[in-house]
Amino acid sequence: MAQDIKGIYKTLMDDHFPEDISISFGDQVLRYRKRTWRIPDEKTGQLIEKGLRYGENPGQEAALYELVNGNLLLSGCAFIEPGRGLVSSISEEDMIQSGKHPGKINLTDVDSALNIMKYLTEKPAAVIVKHNNPCGVACGESLVSAYERANKADRIAAFGGCAVFNRSVDKETAGLVAENYLEVVAAPDYEEGAVDILCKRANLRIVRISRIDRLAEYASLRFVDIKSLMDGGIILQQSPLNRIRTKTDFLPATADHNGKLYSVEREPTDREFDDMLFGWQVEQGVTSNSVIYVKEGVTVGIGTGEQDRVGVAEIAVYKTYTKYADSLSYTRFGLPYKDLELEVKRGLKDRSILDEIDRETKEARGGLIGAVMVSDAFFPFRDGVDVGIRQGITAIVQPGGSLRDFEVIEACNEARPRVTMVFTGQRAFKH
Repeated sequence: MAQDIKGIYKTLMDDHFPEDISISFGDQVLRYRKRTWRIPDEKTGQLIEKGLRYGENPGQEAALYELVNGNLLLSGCAFIEPGRGLVSSISEEDMIQSGKHPGKINLTDVDSALNIMKYLTEKPAAVIVKHNNPCGVACGESLVSAYERANKADRIAAFGGCAVFNRSVDKETAGLVAENYLEVVAAPDYEEGAVDILCKRANLRIVRISRIDRLAEYASLRFVDIKSLMDGGIILQQSPLNRIRTKTDFLPATADHNGKLYSVEREPTDREFDDMLFGWQVEQGVTSNSVIYVKEGVTVGIGTGEQDRVGVAEIAVYKTYTKYADSLSYTRFGLPYKDLELEVKRGLKDRSILDEIDRETKEARGGLIGAVMVSDAFFPFRDGVDVGIRQGITAIVQPGGSLRDFEVIEACNEARPRVTMVFTGQRAFKH
């Protein structure tokens, strides 16, 4: 029998998880309640009560639980208490337009965006996430500016992604969002007329999360991170805390090697400090092993999930060139770079158009000139930072602590113009 492959994505599964669960930490007990919503059945239109659509893939049952009772204190560390729900407390009223009923990935993408955005509360910000990793993050003087920059950072990857905002969505921002295909939009609220514009995308899930306007409170709160093993075992850990909250929290890039003290010769400028802080905040939500590049409050290139640091630095560079060329093509001709390339091959457009885009991209080095390079762990060799230096980056943020920190410092001092660098004193792995 032929399988309806497209049909599996329309699955709306029942789940057999209990209505309530409890987790005991010795004599301390946390109690959770399963979150369900009354929604119209996609076939009959009648109201039915459902939890998550399905898990990471169709065929996997899943359930969402909200912490409703119990306070946890371990080794002097207090964890998030009941009454602070974000994604886990989304109500029927908050699902302004449910589109296709949300599944596990839709909500964990929102959560991943919030985990970055909790550090980006001072200015309007937009975080676009795909598969739990940011593909574009930006701050701006206005929300529409932040979204425009975040989307432009990686318009290709943003297709089918999740956009989260830290301010109420206005009509102008909604108009830009509606031009793209997204799965989810989440914000603290929506100004009059914005939802009507967004609803033009029939399957877009439009979600209100009212506590986004209090996200700064979550930057210093821990949660219990639970990893289930294939044998039924579990690993528990505290969620990380980012110690870098202002530029004064960075550490000087110095190293002692064989009795000689090595120091970075150039201090960061104010603009570089701003981007260093922004980049390290974004790095908190990127899957390791990662290297990212940021410039003027927006991500230029994001490399994630690789096994070696020099490799991920190179992949991030490749992505910046690809996205830069695509942005030029789309801005000038309304076509993705690949489509423009196809039209040139078919003789529908002159080859000189493509050559000009390639030339500008190469000259600008994909927008990396003047960018800040950010690494979630130390560089074990200087070859990783050399990748960025060759592309024109002017500053580096990394934890420090390698036996070869002195080589990395030498690489910065040998660069022309000189590259500056700071240490964070903490790693930012996310698995």
